[in-house]
Amino acid sequence: MDLLTIQHEDFTLYVECTKFNDIWNKAARNVGEENLLSTYTWSEGVVAVERNKEIIEKGEKAPAVFFDNADYPVWVQFNSYVKNAQFGSILQKDNERFSFRGHTLAGFLNYGNEIGKSELNIIYETTTGTKRFTFCYEVLSTKLNYHEHWKKIIEDIEQEYKMLSLDFLKRTFHGFTPDESGEAPELIWWNVFKEEQTKFIKACRNIIERPRHRLHGYEVYLRADKLKRVPASIENELAEHRKEPARLYRVEEQIQSNDTQENRFLKYALGQITEKYDYLKRRIENLDSTAKTMKMEMQDMLDTLKHLQRNPFFRTVGAFKGLNQESLILQRATGYSQVYRTWNLLRRAYSLNDGIYRLHTKDIATLYEIWCFIEVSHIVKEQLELNNDDVEHRNRMEMNGAFTWELGKGEHSRILFRKDGVELAELVYNPKHTEKDNIHGIGNLYVPTVPQKPDIVLQLTKDDVQKGMKMTYLFDAKYRIDSRVNNVDTPPDDAINQMHRYRDAIYYKEYGQEILKKEVIGGYILFPGAGEKTDVEVAKFYNTIKDVNIGAFPLRPKDEQNRVLLENFIKELIDTRAARTISKVIPQKGAIIEVGDRVLIGIVKPSPRKGYYSNFEEGKADLYYTGAQFPTTIALHNLHFFIPYFEGKGIRDVYEIVNIRTITGSEAKQLEDVKEKIDDIRLAFHLKFNRRLYDDWHKIDTSDMKSYSFIDTTFEELQNILQ
Repeated sequence: MDLLTIQHEDFTLYVECTKFNDIWNKAARNVGEENLLSTYTWSEGVVAVERNKEIIEKGEKAPAVFFDNADYPVWVQFNSYVKNAQFGSILQKDNERFSFRGHTLAGFLNYGNEIGKSELNIIYETTTGTKRFTFCYEVLSTKLNYHEHWKKIIEDIEQEYKMLSLDFLKRTFHGFTPDESGEAPELIWWNVFKEEQTKFIKACRNIIERPRHRLHGYEVYLRADKLKRVPASIENELAEHRKEPARLYRVEEQIQSNDTQENRFLKYALGQITEKYDYLKRRIENLDSTAKTMKMEMQDMLDTLKHLQRNPFFRTVGAFKGLNQESLILQRATGYSQVYRTWNLLRRAYSLNDGIYRLHTKDIATLYEIWCFIEVSHIVKEQLELNNDDVEHRNRMEMNGAFTWELGKGEHSRILFRKDGVELAELVYNPKHTEKDNIHGIGNLYVPTVPQKPDIVLQLTKDDVQKGMKMTYLFDAKYRIDSRVNNVDTPPDDAINQMHRYRDAIYYKEYGQEILKKEVIGGYILFPGAGEKTDVEVAKFYNTIKDVNIGAFPLRPKDEQNRVLLENFIKELIDTRAARTISKVIPQKGAIIEVGDRVLIGIVKPSPRKGYYSNFEEGKADLYYTGAQFPTTIALHNLHFFIPYFEGKGIRDVYEIVNIRTITGSEAKQLEDVKEKIDDIRLAFHLKFNRRLYDDWHKIDTSDMKSYSFIDTTFEELQNILQ
């Protein structure tokens, strides 16, 4: 059964879709059937339009036909007098999908991830000349509400990155309204003039045919018999020389002149627009995707503009020197007002506000990916409780294609989160690994195999295990939904598999060393799924985050309840110490992960050994040995850090315990140049300075030391004994 049928006086057009019922049901489930309406309009010559055998009225809303990522075979059966026909897309590859044979034009449409308003254009030749048919409709998303979610995504992106959402040579477009102020980028200029060009050309021709004049006085010398009137100023001279018929008299005559302020503006505006049009036309023609029909139309328009410039009318018009005051002629007079209006529109900025002008945007998958990056950055900022001044945006937009922008990748999209000068987190968009370089924008990350390109990389800085240690988490935005299980949308399996691949493929490699270390803690999919928060919390893709640190979060505009799940998760990542995070990482079979959370606090007393006490004060110590009484209850196998305690001062520095060995009392005394023989056993800790825990000395509660000079604790519990 034909999904859409258009009966035209010159042809009948059929549109089919074999899996349309499945597509409709999926969209109705995700978006709501009440939001799957489209407005249809068409050019002249149409007899009737039917959708599933039901009549569609022009300009009225009716159930949608076209959705993203669906194939639509199209047949156009022409009457016998039609000689030739072609599909009239701005994209050459779309036109190549259609062929004309035996009075039938056939092909197929697939809008991919492009949603919005679109047109089906057919160009055909009859005995009376070339005709063009246009059928307008909306391409909707099966995952998001085009009328609500799409607008929110655009608003959020434009608030962060002005002009980033715009694109060119897309199958769909959106309405926009020029603002009252602001300069128009080249992309806006082109789209505005494309809608205004016919009216602009007509206005210029009307002015040239019936221009506004002004009377201009100039001096001439005439004989008496040539004077049309006798000015009072020469009456006496004329009487005095009445017998001299050849005498010339100086008089002033009034003539109509085209050299007015308004005509000078017309000459200036036409020249400026022609020059800009020519420049942008050449840039568009260099794009491989530009259709041949579009190139021909652009050339015809440029020829028309240049032909107007060469009109003899402009030879009598001087150079434009600006407007000293507002001109009522430019604002109200026929022709002039249209030229002035077009010129003003081309200088303005824009707002996406369902205006009359067409504007192309990036496909919804790209927009969703950028929006997810913005959302994650906002959540990180909120959970860290930072002000705008604490967030450093090092990201920038880069020119892409003819005159559109894309968000910089890797180091060009870095966002740093700081508090009181201390770096807390870092967010990077779309870093890419190549065969020549490691992942751009992320230090010391290494991919030894095939290129990897995660969408969003979040690195949280932790100091409890090692100063400046970064914990890496990956987020990947996928504009896809696999199925619906227990009233919850689920992410595609291959997307989850990709996160496993990222975690296994990306390593940490210190500069100058060959040893590879695991880097990525976890990977998470962000997808536009829906479902009640309580149902999502028991979904498999969500619970696997706790089990294996791989999973997914549903994230869509205006879905605050499921956004809370991502907010709470990122807050937990921020609040959890690195030692605890590492302890939860699943080790390889047979391997033991030693988590450096335990720390031994020991009193450092003055010693005869030269430099022993002062080295600890300066953070340069390499050895610490105990007295005769060392508590046997302290386990040594997972003791990683040592903090020296100075009586009267407190604690400040952290040392890594490189190794521990036993020594006799005699050996300890030999270190102090004491030759007395003592046989008791003591411990010697070989140390390596790790970091300064505090900028100044911090006193602690030493009541737990009792008869021993040590406190066995953890970095987390250390906060409880600070005074």
